[in-house]
Amino acid sequence: MMYNKRYIIPGILVFALACSFPFLLNATSEPYTRPALKLPPGERACIEPTSLMRTDHMRILNEWRDAAVRDGKRVYVASDGKVWEASLQNTCMRCHANREQFCGACHNAVSARPDCWSCHIAPETPGAVRISGGGKLP
Repeated sequence: MMYNKRYIIPGILVFALACSFPFLLNATSEPYTRPALKLPPGERACIEPTSLMRTDHMRILNEWRDAAVRDGKRVYVASDGKVWEASLQNTCMRCHANREQFCGACHNAVSARPDCWSCHIAPETPGAVRISGGGKLP
């Protein structure tokens, strides 16, 4: 004899619907398209190949931060042997100066909210008014 059988079938249906909800929601959304990014004028390549930068740029930035802050190491040797200053503002933002157009395009597309600008001074954007002084961290 089965107890509470009137709750079992509806319970299974509710459970199945709850488990399939993310898949159903995703089926109705538009597919992801990678934002079109271009290198700044005069630049031929980033510090690492594009495929590596797409997947590992945050890891590289975290390693730079840890090495610079904890160990005082401010040099990065890329996979091609080229030496770079390990600096978000002096290396990355030299080419990718428009934060909204470059960083924001990808981060907004994937709903990422990095906290880089809680420590670093955001690069100037056209028409922006800088309230605080300085341009480099101590």
